[in-house]
Amino acid sequence: MHSNNRENKFKSNKRAYWSAIVFAVVMVVSFLAEFIANDSPIVVSYKNKLYFPIFKTYTDADFGGDFPTPADYKDEFIVENINKNGWMIMPIIPFSFNTVDFRMQSPTPAAPDKRHWLGTDDEGRDILSRILYGIRLSVVFAFILIFASSVIGILTGAVQGYFGGKTDIIMQRFIEIWDSMPQLFILIIVSSILAPDFWTLLIILLFFSWTSLTGMVRAEFMRTRNFEFVKAARVMGVSNWRIIYRHILPNAVVATVTFIPFLISEAIVSLTALDFLGLGLSQDYPSLGDLVRQGKDNLQAPWIGISIFTVLAVLLTLLIFIGEGVRDALDTRKTKQ
Repeated sequence: MHSNNRENKFKSNKRAYWSAIVFAVVMVVSFLAEFIANDSPIVVSYKNKLYFPIFKTYTDADFGGDFPTPADYKDEFIVENINKNGWMIMPIIPFSFNTVDFRMQSPTPAAPDKRHWLGTDDEGRDILSRILYGIRLSVVFAFILIFASSVIGILTGAVQGYFGGKTDIIMQRFIEIWDSMPQLFILIIVSSILAPDFWTLLIILLFFSWTSLTGMVRAEFMRTRNFEFVKAARVMGVSNWRIIYRHILPNAVVATVTFIPFLISEAIVSLTALDFLGLGLSQDYPSLGDLVRQGKDNLQAPWIGISIFTVLAVLLTLLIFIGEGVRDALDTRKTKQ
């Protein structure tokens, strides 16, 4: 019954409800990026045999060529062979996030046209395809980071708030010292030693993001541990960890869920900022921060800056609206109007 009421509250907030729908559509499109923006065909029929290049790498020899190198589906010889002996279906955008268009007639960065709907960057790569892949990368990175940091932060806050006393004091002093560490300097040192990949950067940011929910969970446990049902469970001999897991944690998790969309938007901004500063992912990744940097470096190509600014503004705004809707839906002090 309560879940239905919360769902109805969320749906009654039209701004949050439609933001959630739009965000879901954006995520579905980004997760299907290989089928929408790719320099390989979705499916090839060659001599009555089906090939799926987006899932497997085929060679020139597979399509009548002479070399065992990966097939270039823009090569006139390969295209002609396929069309003579079958057919192929290319994605709507025939460029992947790392495809350099060597057949452009204008210098890079190229303005938007029928070939590149949002233009290209200064390396001749299609901006729209990089945005599609970049949104997926950023949101997946943010979700994994927030999930891992929330597990650690909630567990830490639960131990602090439930046991209190010296346990709480020692852990709280440690968290204060940990939060005071210069995150940017540490990232600069790490970047100078090794080139961060997806998982390395995720672990580095996890070191500093797990404290986001600790204080709130700690306060919730301190408030709840003296409730009558908790005292009754102690009298009945229920173990401390069972009380934490079964009786108090569900209440604390409901309070923390409202912060998740805001933390996701914060994680996206952090990744984008690090990539912009050159401290994040390498050029092998479709980074939104790299597009921000390219927009700054190529002021004569305003389509780059306008495109990435619009994408980030819309994406973060949707997450903020969703967060506000979730917060209001879970707020027991608000009644349905």
